Amino acid sequence: MTGTLVFYSEFDDFDQWKRLLLSEIPTLDIQQASAVTAPEKVRYALVWKPPEHFFQRWPNLELVINLGAGVDALVGRCDLSNIPVTRLSDPNMARMMAGYVLFAVLRYARDIPFFEQMQKQARWQYRHPRAAEEIRVGIMGLGELGGTTAQEVARQGFSVVGWSRTAKQIDGVECHHGMASLNEFLSRSDILVIMLPSTPETRGLLNDQRLAALPHVANLINVSRGDIVDEPALIASLSSGQIGGATLDVFAQEPLPESHPLWSMENVLITPHLASVALPGSAAKQIAANIQRVNDKQPPLHCVDLNRGY
Repeated sequence: MTGTLVFYSEFDDFDQWKRLLLSEIPTLDIQQASAVTAPEKVRYALVWKPPEHFFQRWPNLELVINLGAGVDALVGRCDLSNIPVTRLSDPNMARMMAGYVLFAVLRYARDIPFFEQMQKQARWQYRHPRAAEEIRVGIMGLGELGGTTAQEVARQGFSVVGWSRTAKQIDGVECHHGMASLNEFLSRSDILVIMLPSTPETRGLLNDQRLAALPHVANLINVSRGDIVDEPALIASLSSGQIGGATLDVFAQEPLPESHPLWSMENVLITPHLASVALPGSAAKQIAANIQRVNDKQPPLHCVDLNRGY
């Protein structure tokens, strides 16, 4: 196989990715972006949040592979056109996401934040558990990760309602779609899980009015993108008690600034954007298969439409 794969990520381990990709395609030349001396030989790019004008450096680029499921960092770029862009579609990523969401849902369903506060006060305070089917979990976004997560939460006995922009059918999940049904969906979500892609249509979608549509003291879990939620409105809802608690893995600005008020809110759990990440051991085969397809003049799999944002 001829050509070079250029790698760029400030978060991922280049040596690990190189070793695993070479085990799949031993003849592939793999280089970090900063080390490339022959840009005309670059045919493939494996990237996560590359800087502006990054793709202009590679005149013969044939394939861009995004190191994750969300491609919002590649949308609207002036240096990326007419080049296939693929995202990772790794079952292990879906399982990882479903596991994180299930942890967060169970934490609220079993009132663990309440018991955490009681522990701080050295108080033995009983609170009777609720039946899972009495708790309505709303999954907002029913793509590959959202659909898998919705099924896993439903498997645990929760009443799961899903919402997406277009119609979906998922066993065990009551599915709604379209903006006309959004407020009704929100009103039936005791625990709201946000799993939408970041697009011009979804950014700021959960504003103060839509957060107010949630049941009083509902809980919110965001594992998609921070810009889907109006953060000042979320903070106000958390402060007033309209939203009882939030588990947040994503934020409008990352890393979350030390001075941000979310850090000090006792009803908020913060994690640093790790609900689901690319696992080299399982994703390398998919990446290698797409590189081989391009090398064989076949269209790659798992392409995304940058005009839609997913």
